[in-house]
Amino acid sequence: MTAHFLSRARMALVVMLSALVMVTSGCATNPVTGETQLSLIGEGEEHQMGRENYQPTIQTQGGRFYLDPELTVYIQEVGNKLAEVSDRPDLPYEFAVLNSSVPNAWALPGGKIAINRGLLVKLEDEAQLASVLGHEIVHAAARHSVQRMQQGMLLSAGMAGLGFALGDNEWGGLIMGGAAVGSQLALSQYSQSHELEADHYGIEYMVEAGYDPQAAVELQEIFVKLSEGQNSSFIDGLFATHPPSQARVDANRKLAQKYDSGGYRGEDVYQRRIAEAKRLQPAYDLHDEALKLAGQEDYQAALAKVNEAIDMAPREAAFFATRARLHEVLENPEQADKDFDRAVELYPEMFSYRLMRGLNELEAGNLDTAQADLEASAQVVPTTIAYLRLGDIAAQRGNREKAAAYYNEVAKAGGELGQEARQKLNNLQ
Repeated sequence: MTAHFLSRARMALVVMLSALVMVTSGCATNPVTGETQLSLIGEGEEHQMGRENYQPTIQTQGGRFYLDPELTVYIQEVGNKLAEVSDRPDLPYEFAVLNSSVPNAWALPGGKIAINRGLLVKLEDEAQLASVLGHEIVHAAARHSVQRMQQGMLLSAGMAGLGFALGDNEWGGLIMGGAAVGSQLALSQYSQSHELEADHYGIEYMVEAGYDPQAAVELQEIFVKLSEGQNSSFIDGLFATHPPSQARVDANRKLAQKYDSGGYRGEDVYQRRIAEAKRLQPAYDLHDEALKLAGQEDYQAALAKVNEAIDMAPREAAFFATRARLHEVLENPEQADKDFDRAVELYPEMFSYRLMRGLNELEAGNLDTAQADLEASAQVVPTTIAYLRLGDIAAQRGNREKAAAYYNEVAKAGGELGQEARQKLNNLQ
């Protein structure tokens, strides 16, 4: 027993020494600040992480706002102006508009950036938009998101399991970018120093691109005011990852005063480009109300709200997906089937619509169509519920080995679904 303990102690020492070697040898110069920092992830790996996580993160944050594709083109144009004057203009920058009412924006490694519809409708002009995008570009260029991932590696190396532990009946979590299923990286909070760096260099990028730096001051003033309890969705969204403060307002003002005012504002252009999103906003407000009512089990009232939303925006897949789930609860299976089909028809790439339709098909005993949908959803975003039900399908078909493989993966995730998977593994054995 003593020998075993010593062996474990030696192994722990080896691990500690290895980590020390990694830390002391993995240093690099920050491309934005010029400071020396820990760097365990190379540039090639940084780009790969951005590519691999961008689409899944977009989907778990509400999916793309496809009803107005020209808005995405516009955001990409503004983002490109700022990226070209950044300290890393060679990054493969991409900018997406997400179909989420939660006001937020985020950046992944390699210049993969997204901004929510819910934030865009709150901004006043292109200069304020440039302030948001410039801030996120700094997070990418200065490798802030990479550093957050490094910290996660050092703190939780070796942890396994699926990233999204979704249940069968969660209202809102799968729809419109609810925080319950958000990417940990996109929704994790930056350090205060990283936020101040992003503000500082974001203003410099704005000025270099020809925008009025005063917009960055105004933006922070708006955020501080909203964070005082006037709008809880802002607090839950943007402020969860980018907490505002008067210190940030003062720092932005001090830096903006160093530059001449009178840069480009672009209010007319911005309001023209955001007009369709603003026109549709009442429909999304109704949908958000429907989700709240559904969470309170007032399903008939929720159905009335989502029907109103569909009348206003008949090509929004999320509305049909929500109505399908309501019809499930209200035991209207034929209408649920039609609405799930319509949601998938309108946005076939969206993992959550394929997932929900697959679960519905499984409940009806249609194993072939259920398996096709669940596998398609899991290819985009692996979820514990999809893997668990694919295990059930395999078990029903007598494929014990395949069922065990699915159950083993779900068991690693823990929680109620993990417990169910472990019980089913025992039953298989």
